Amino acid sequence: MNNITRSVWTIALTLAFASTSLAQHHSHGSTQWKEQSAFHTVMSQTFHPAEEGDLHPIRERSVDMVAKAKSWQASAIPAEYKDVKGIQENLAALVDGSTKLDAKIKAGAKDEEILKDLSALHDVFHKIVGLCRPAGSGHHH
Repeated sequence: MNNITRSVWTIALTLAFASTSLAQHHSHGSTQWKEQSAFHTVMSQTFHPAEEGDLHPIRERSVDMVAKAKSWQASAIPAEYKDVKGIQENLAALVDGSTKLDAKIKAGAKDEEILKDLSALHDVFHKIVGLCRPAGSGHHH
């Protein structure tokens, strides 16, 4: 491959990767942890509407959030994060928090309470994402 072709490929791949990252709302370091991505999908599809005052998505998907949190907790931590302290504890907090949120929703909790708990879960999620990134890489929301 000559240099021009290689450059064109590099640019094309960079653009493809950049658009994928934007579509996913955040990039998550170099390793794809599919259970993390699955949880992130539910979080972003419920948290952002809740911020805008629409609690219907989290009320509908709280069970799904619990399932995704449990599946993430049960999955193997990618090798590059194995030595990172705090991932397991935060995953446990995510499972615990989403389980409690689901129970509150089923018990008819008010919107404000749901939003408060969902925001706390969102913070825990971002703590884990922060732990799962190479040192020195920036974070955007």
